Amino acid sequence: MYDVGRMKKYLVLYQSDGALSGISVSEMLAKSTPEQLAAGMAAWRTWHEKCGSSCLDLGAPLEKSTTVAGGSASSGKTTITGSSLTRAGSMEEAGTLMKDHPHFHMPGASVQILECVAIPGM
Repeated sequence: MYDVGRMKKYLVLYQSDGALSGISVSEMLAKSTPEQLAAGMAAWRTWHEKCGSSCLDLGAPLEKSTTVAGGSASSGKTTITGSSLTRAGSMEEAGTLMKDHPHFHMPGASVQILECVAIPGM
């Protein structure tokens, strides 16, 4: 068993190249049949159950994007279509949690895993 106190947190960003030129997440959900939505949610629940307590926050789909730089904001498209928060003993273990993830059924799908750095005293 892992020492939970020594486990690190990882931000998982779900990305899809199709998000730049395809339909939005909202449109995809709206056009899906109840059966397709149920099957998709069942796949996510199965992955979530497999991860157990390693999945800290299942997250949510994402779509609208604004970039703020130099005091101004501009909206645009992004390849990031969702996020989750996990914990694991190492980056390799965090990557293993993504094995057979339902996100990989999306066209041009990839996952970026970022280690969250603990700030002393916070």
